Amino acid sequence: MSQKPLTYADAGVSIEAGNALVKTIGPLARSTARPGAEAELGGFGGFFDLRAAGYSDPLLVAANDGVGTKLKLAIETKRHDGVGIDLVAMCANDLIVQGAEPLFFLDYYACAKLDNEVAAAVVASIAEGCRQAGCALIGGETAEMPGMYAAGDYDLAGFCVGAVERDRVLTGAEISPGNVILGLASSGVHSNGFSLVRRIITEQQWKLDAGFPNLEGLTLGEALLEPTKIYVRSLLPLVQERRIKGLAHITGGGLLENIPRVLPKNCHAMIDTARWHLPPVFALLQEGGRLAPEEMARTFNCGVGMAVIVSPERADAVSTALEGAGETVLEIGRIEEGQRGCTVHGQAGWNSPQGWSATHHA
Repeated sequence: MSQKPLTYADAGVSIEAGNALVKTIGPLARSTARPGAEAELGGFGGFFDLRAAGYSDPLLVAANDGVGTKLKLAIETKRHDGVGIDLVAMCANDLIVQGAEPLFFLDYYACAKLDNEVAAAVVASIAEGCRQAGCALIGGETAEMPGMYAAGDYDLAGFCVGAVERDRVLTGAEISPGNVILGLASSGVHSNGFSLVRRIITEQQWKLDAGFPNLEGLTLGEALLEPTKIYVRSLLPLVQERRIKGLAHITGGGLLENIPRVLPKNCHAMIDTARWHLPPVFALLQEGGRLAPEEMARTFNCGVGMAVIVSPERADAVSTALEGAGETVLEIGRIEEGQRGCTVHGQAGWNSPQGWSATHHA
């Protein structure tokens, strides 16, 4: 019995669909062009001209990350217009804490079968994230892999490269006891802890399209899928002017484990949760999961997406500058002398009827 010749399409991969997607997203990439990169797609690699970007003695800084299981919620609700911002944010915010300006970005989109409408929405949100971060989308990869992913699922990875002049690297070495810790408000849960979030949703049998009284008119899905705040544009001028001593991006590990990553050996961060209100979405998750305050502090950002460490005499001026750039600024603690680490403590609150404290040593 004769059999017809097989094609790649018979195996579940459409070259035509991939080519069509590249044509669709070309204008999106061009919209992110910046000095040093034209952001044109189609070559085997993307170029960046550091001299055209104005650097003389730069160090390159690279970061990569994903969005995690937050994607499951985006897929379930068919809301794909924010996850690309999350993807860029998780990388770009990691660069600025080292003093680096994000220059260019590449993405990796993997799925079982390419749905061009979904893929185009995701890439459009990546381009929006790049515009917010000031970096160029100069390339990426779309992988159609039947049998690797369930139907309708997709995964994302992002790769960002930045640059900082050699004498402007932000190391945290100048941080000292007495320094003030400012917190920049997060836009929500950002892109960490979603395996726990999804476990709570499953146990409580919550519906993502349901409204909750304390979510200010948002559905649960809308509140959880709020894109990660990108802090680059507000922080970069202050970093370049050397008005900031250290930055900590509050991602996996929460406040408790991220702040110590930028501290010298003789410095201990003391964070007082009484200085700000736990945002409603976190209060809902804490109640639904019966989470102890200590677990909240080491899992979620709890309303603070970036910690900014400054000298006390500059705290007011830096706060004013950040507020002028659109940030909500909170004074959340101080640096004290002691073993490198962080203590998060609070009085009654965060679902604790009495004072509590949690410490992590780096």
